[in-house]
Amino acid sequence: MPWVVKTAQAHGKFDVEVADLLDWKLPIFAEHAGTIGDINDPTYSDPLVKAWNNKIKESDAFIVVTPEYNHSIPGGLKNAIDTVWLSFGFRNKPVAFVGYSVGVSGAIRAIEHLANVFVEADAVPLRSTVVLPEVQEAFGADGEPVKPITKASLDVQLDDLAWWSAALEKARAGGELAPASFRVRAAVAAAG
Repeated sequence: MPWVVKTAQAHGKFDVEVADLLDWKLPIFAEHAGTIGDINDPTYSDPLVKAWNNKIKESDAFIVVTPEYNHSIPGGLKNAIDTVWLSFGFRNKPVAFVGYSVGVSGAIRAIEHLANVFVEADAVPLRSTVVLPEVQEAFGADGEPVKPITKASLDVQLDDLAWWSAALEKARAGGELAPASFRVRAAVAAAG
């Protein structure tokens, strides 16, 4: 969505890069323990999956722009998130959401589902969201939002994303705990 990209660039706190899933032809349901190769230097099922994981790992914050399909998120988006399971690329990084629909929901149900998915990815989903119901009427001929709340919502979201990005970057630099699932397994094994 060009307006989101332009506004994020103008914010001044971000080096904005668009990762359009149309440009990332990730294999569907291809990643599992048998496809990763060496766990310390995974090759994955396809070099594109490794490149995707590297792209996510090198990023510090995310805005996910999504429509709503059948009261949830598009399958391709879920697959792209699920493909990052081994690299923990989203771990301890903030994720914000912009949802749009041609109906009245503005993809709010998709955003609710994404928040749960990103919790499982050890990311930090933000509360501030941008919803664009009836997206076909949300922007003027100049590409700018018609309603002031739309611009205000994205401005607030970008401020929150910048704050969380800086805070979490500092925290990651100070050292990270191993993922909770690893620590639980180790504690259970130690308990005998």
